[in-house]
Amino acid sequence: MKVYHTSEIKNIALVGGAKAGKSTLAEAIAFEGGLITRKGSIEEKNTISDYREIEMERKNSVVSSVMHVEYNNNKINIIDVPGFADFQGEMVAAFHAVEAAVVVINSQIGVEVGTELAFRYTDKISTPILFVMNQLDTEKADFDEQIRELKEFFGDKITIAQYPVNAGVGFDSFIDLVTQKMYKYPKGGGKPELSDIPESEKAKFEQLRLALVENAASGADDLMEKYFAEGDLSIEEVRRGLKLGIAARSIFPVLCASAKESIGVGRLLEFMTFNIPSPQEANNTKTLTTGEKATYDEAQPTLAFVFKTSNESHIGEIAYMKVMQGELSEGLDVINSANDSKERISQIFVNSGKNRVKIEKAFAGDIISTIKLKDVKTNSTLTAAKNAGLKFNPITFPEPIYTTAIKAVNSADDEKLGAALNEFANHDRSLQVEFARELKQTIIKGMGEFHINTLKWYLENMKIAIELFAPKIPYRETITKSAEASYRHKKQSGGAGQFGEVYMLIEPYVEGMTPQKTYPVRGTETIDLAWGGKLVFNNCIVGGAIDARFLPAILKGIMEKIEEGPLTGSYARDIVVNVFDGKMHPVDSNELAFKLAGRNAFKEAFKAAAPKILEPIYDMEVSVPSDLMGGVMTDLQGRRAIVMGMDSEGTSSTIKAQVPLAEMYRYSTSLSSLTSGRGSFTMKFNEYQAVPTDVQTALLKAYEEATKDEE
Repeated sequence: MKVYHTSEIKNIALVGGAKAGKSTLAEAIAFEGGLITRKGSIEEKNTISDYREIEMERKNSVVSSVMHVEYNNNKINIIDVPGFADFQGEMVAAFHAVEAAVVVINSQIGVEVGTELAFRYTDKISTPILFVMNQLDTEKADFDEQIRELKEFFGDKITIAQYPVNAGVGFDSFIDLVTQKMYKYPKGGGKPELSDIPESEKAKFEQLRLALVENAASGADDLMEKYFAEGDLSIEEVRRGLKLGIAARSIFPVLCASAKESIGVGRLLEFMTFNIPSPQEANNTKTLTTGEKATYDEAQPTLAFVFKTSNESHIGEIAYMKVMQGELSEGLDVINSANDSKERISQIFVNSGKNRVKIEKAFAGDIISTIKLKDVKTNSTLTAAKNAGLKFNPITFPEPIYTTAIKAVNSADDEKLGAALNEFANHDRSLQVEFARELKQTIIKGMGEFHINTLKWYLENMKIAIELFAPKIPYRETITKSAEASYRHKKQSGGAGQFGEVYMLIEPYVEGMTPQKTYPVRGTETIDLAWGGKLVFNNCIVGGAIDARFLPAILKGIMEKIEEGPLTGSYARDIVVNVFDGKMHPVDSNELAFKLAGRNAFKEAFKAAAPKILEPIYDMEVSVPSDLMGGVMTDLQGRRAIVMGMDSEGTSSTIKAQVPLAEMYRYSTSLSSLTSGRGSFTMKFNEYQAVPTDVQTALLKAYEEATKDEE
């Protein structure tokens, strides 16, 4: 195929709600652009973008697909992004490779969760957007109502560029305000018949075109001057103004389509070639860590950015990248700035879903893929030798909001499971995997229950049976008053025996506290515990009751018990230990004896010091539609949350609260159910607080039962 130069390239992400019809539109675009000769369908499981087994089975996208079409002497690279919020990591990655987002709206439903998410992310990185009102051929299609809703959500930048003449069953015509023509399509799609504006539509046409031209004129001073002088702009001038306004995010144009019937698709492609900025014309350009922007200059040394990786059956690792500067060609040696390792570009492909076309080179601005790279991951920057060390700022992926523990049903699969989880996390950066040493569990975090269940599907298809369950809570244990205890460890077994006796006083640690006076302190060791809080170990021994050489062993025994608290096995913290007396045996005393004596004396003193279990408390912010706030508030109160405040902006409200982590398992699922998927939340650790008495009683009982079973 032809190799396209930067000025001939358009890069867009196809985004929107899960029911908007993005994959169907992608199929219609591929057909209209000549990429395929027959349209597939979701029902027939043969679309170009939803080609993975899980997508065909579930009839929805779970991974973004890269495709392209050649149209109007341009190459249009398209990334079809999943619509479910659980896969928003794919959306975020796509936005770092494109110059615009095409937001698909279901004209029966209007703004969906995916619509709001897409707008939020485009706003964050200043990505231009245009809207396509899809499914205008359906019985409940309501263009005017959805325009009203779009303006309510996204403001007056919403600008109608096309409007339907006969929305609903039988839809086949729309008025284009840019070309000033009516487009009428034959049944089943095809080449439209263009005609002048019907007399019955002229009043509406003039009113809407006036708004379009005014918005286009605001894109440049010379256009505004001409508009004021003559009261109108030519088609070419409107296109230039739209292009500038779209690039500046001052205009959000709305176009019409029925992807299923291929109505409006060719005109959409034409609109994109005229009005979407090329990489060189875009304002939302990726920046290097030095602060410089990508130039997209073909004459400069090569720079490329990897925005996505995947593992495809029969092929292996694929790296998807955008050429940010210079050109990429077969056999080119590049440097991976992440680790200064050398890589060779063995092959270059342009993508059409699962199909790839081999090309010899790609110029700045193009999106391509390659294989057989050794150590290239998402966010890698590949450079020519002259640019070695340069890196693009990494993609910041959304923080996971759903946490669960995972284990293999068969322990023989543990290693296989670990390798699979790490591979999935490498390709999906919104998925996190960790082994929690404290909890002795493998923890996975994702963007929702659907996200995690998708991972489960993959694992089970790899013949790895797994269990998902609530993760343990990282409780802490501490004391609230002082207590003394002693313990004698004595063991005689024929030969050398074991003997050690330790007396200690423990007390709660408070920053800036005054040392106790009962037993004078002769030496102090303060330990900052890795899990938070402190342990202060005071040597109060007088008269040589215990040799100094045994004190480290006593401390070691105490630390063992602090790492496995006496109440629930959780880490203990914020305790002062005063060792003030003890006894030795001239023959039988050794380090092991004093370690065990110290460990058990600490355990007894801890239980007598009014111990408390502490739980992690998180600050959270919940954003919900204002009319649904009541149900969300009631649910939070049932989770022992303390509401700290509320804010409102437009149609949304934000609830600020503090909530115990123990009450938040599967909260994302509950919030989605309460708000029809339109609620979102963030959480950040705040502090540890004592649990209520009834909760502590239940935890102690549960731990007792669990340890009894272990015995």
